[in-house]
Amino acid sequence: MIRVHILASGSTGNAALFQFGATSILVDAGISARRIANGLKAVGSDVKAIDAILLTHEHSDHIKGVEVLARRCQIPVYGRPRTWEQLSFRDKIPHNCCRVLDDDLTIGRVDIECFSISHDAADPVGFTFHYRQRKLAFATDVGKVTRTVVNALSESDLAVLEANHDRHLLATGPYPRFLKERISGGRGHLSNDHSARLLAQLKLKPGLRVFLAHLSQHNNRPELAQATIANYLGQQGYKVGQDIILCQTHPGQAVGCQL
Repeated sequence: MIRVHILASGSTGNAALFQFGATSILVDAGISARRIANGLKAVGSDVKAIDAILLTHEHSDHIKGVEVLARRCQIPVYGRPRTWEQLSFRDKIPHNCCRVLDDDLTIGRVDIECFSISHDAADPVGFTFHYRQRKLAFATDVGKVTRTVVNALSESDLAVLEANHDRHLLATGPYPRFLKERISGGRGHLSNDHSARLLAQLKLKPGLRVFLAHLSQHNNRPELAQATIANYLGQQGYKVGQDIILCQTHPGQAVGCQL
């Protein structure tokens, strides 16, 4: 049995729980350890059940709870070598918990592959998980759509995909110009439109469930992201809700599903 719970998603913090039978993996821990513990408890899990934390990159909204979780609970943390170099708390984590994230690894019976994404971090990555003929993918802070990302998400049963901002809301919003340019640039974040076009490029496994993640609280809304992407996919001939099932996420509310 596979369960996925998005514990938090957005510019204020990100954490996602992937449960593959007896193996539990946390992707990012960008909220406090207490919030993660409470979130896990709310979905029927526990910090003691976490087998590993995988880091996509070193930005604060992805690592806030890592040090406390690893130190108090002795949870192995996997990060790319250049990501570890950016973590000021590395020396506070038990040495045996600091693991190098290779291009592929196996945790329990789960085979995991990393793929590169375009973001303004040291060595940012997304993940694909393979478990009992099922494939799941995780891609946030993507920056731009590349063939690597398209291939990684293709033929997935479930994907967690960034839909960070609405281009109009970003352009007319209160952010300073330099921040707007960073967000919309090739090393920033995907807009709703970009995410829609990415999904339309996939080699599709019908029934793909997509969690629209890392939404900006100022420049997007869950229902707007879903409507924008659904409208585009419908124009391309997809039956939204059947070929592709879109699921909203929220910064302070856990959402999830079972495969």
